[in-house]
Amino acid sequence: MSNTLQADNVSLQFRILGGELSNSAATSVSDVEEVLPRMKALGLNTVLVPVYWEFLEPVEGQMDFTLVDCTIDVARQQGLKIVPLWFGAWKNSMSCYAPAWFKLDVKRFPRAMTAEGKQLEIASCFSDNVLQADLKAFSALMRHIKERDPQREVVIMMQIENEIGMLESARDHSPLAEKAYNKERWAERYGTDEYADEKFMALSYARYVEHLAKAAREIHDMPLYVNAAMNSRGRRPGEYPSAGPLAHLIDFWLEGAPSIDLLAPDIYDTGFKSWCAQYAMPLRPQDGRKVNNRLFIPESRCCENSGVRALYAFGEHQALGFSPFAIDQASPKETETVTKAYSLLRQVSNIKQTLNTWGLLFDQEDKERIINDKGVVMTCRHYFTLPWDPRATDGSTWPEGGAMIIRLGKYDYLLAGSGVVVDFKTPTEKQQEEKKQLGEDGFAEAGGSTSPKADKHFHGKRLGLLSVDEVCISDDGTMQYLRRHNGDQTHQGRHARISVGEWKLLHIRLYEY
Repeated sequence: MSNTLQADNVSLQFRILGGELSNSAATSVSDVEEVLPRMKALGLNTVLVPVYWEFLEPVEGQMDFTLVDCTIDVARQQGLKIVPLWFGAWKNSMSCYAPAWFKLDVKRFPRAMTAEGKQLEIASCFSDNVLQADLKAFSALMRHIKERDPQREVVIMMQIENEIGMLESARDHSPLAEKAYNKERWAERYGTDEYADEKFMALSYARYVEHLAKAAREIHDMPLYVNAAMNSRGRRPGEYPSAGPLAHLIDFWLEGAPSIDLLAPDIYDTGFKSWCAQYAMPLRPQDGRKVNNRLFIPESRCCENSGVRALYAFGEHQALGFSPFAIDQASPKETETVTKAYSLLRQVSNIKQTLNTWGLLFDQEDKERIINDKGVVMTCRHYFTLPWDPRATDGSTWPEGGAMIIRLGKYDYLLAGSGVVVDFKTPTEKQQEEKKQLGEDGFAEAGGSTSPKADKHFHGKRLGLLSVDEVCISDDGTMQYLRRHNGDQTHQGRHARISVGEWKLLHIRLYEY
């Protein structure tokens, strides 16, 4: 049995600068033909597109690939990659995308139940009839994709089901589920509380998914993933979609679905950095095993902070991809940040060699990070920590600021982002730093030192800004000079900064004195 999620099949070079379509955006040919060129114009290189079981197999045993073919053809014309989302037996826990013939035959395709015997609009994963019907349609889809795109030039990855999980109950209590539960002697092994029930359900869902994943591998081998709705806001199993591919259930998904490459978080709540950390490579379960799970975010709330969140995910975790949800329905103010961030990410991806990268993401509460990089101490802050911008103190909520820092060499960095300020010091200089209260002109207030030193004699060397140049990077990796930032733009050599609302790529060179 595999103890690691497979990562060899996931390209390490291609960054998915993605967007996921809203649920009904690909239910007609005319919609597909309209929406994909619009996604290309926004700067996406990959679109996550639903494939609906109810449209694929409207009559049992009769497959209709009209929408699939249109999606592949238009994507190819537009130079886009596609990640199909199999809306099969479950979508956001529910079985709402199953065909009518499936929904109407409850006896043949039984539903999950609560402990009180209430039937749910959730197909039971313990039914072989459910599995075989789902597997048949999904396998037909994989075969057809192989015929239409044998070299994976367009379709680069596949999502199996969507946000699997139990709602209203931590696990299925239908007769078939109870039979499996008792056969496993689950209560003796793990107990009878809702968290033990969730583990049982996680293993059961994973085993179901493994049938589809294994079939996909045999038909048309490509990266496969499952996505998870987060266990957030203090909810209990069943209040969130219980037993999905969540970080705290990774052992059960590893055991049940070894053919899956990635467990992927759908991030809508606060705490973006924390959710990323739980899914970034490597995860470390309680038993200490290292698990190779590269961060891929197939869904994230599409908002004005989406752009800086993308830069953080790629910079801090070398993410495989980032994808705001329902980007086709988002406002221009929201999509603009994605377009601008993706433009920066495209440019930095052309760099032939980088030594290290970091991600920055700040808000009104979490507004500083200190990075020590081999003798260079970078103090990174939200742009609104500078005293002269009136937006910092006008009572409005700060927009998030974020960036990707790239070390090109000793004393040589790139800063790509928006709404951040970074200063550079030697470790000894940082240790002797006096924190000063600054006035709105950026200079220290009279008597404003907050950390007086007993010994005023300075020891060691300092770092200065040799140059800060705004640049762009061509497709061949050549850095092209646009303008020099100096004087007021660097506060007379004190820092490099990019204002809130601006999206820039700065080439920063340092020197020691």
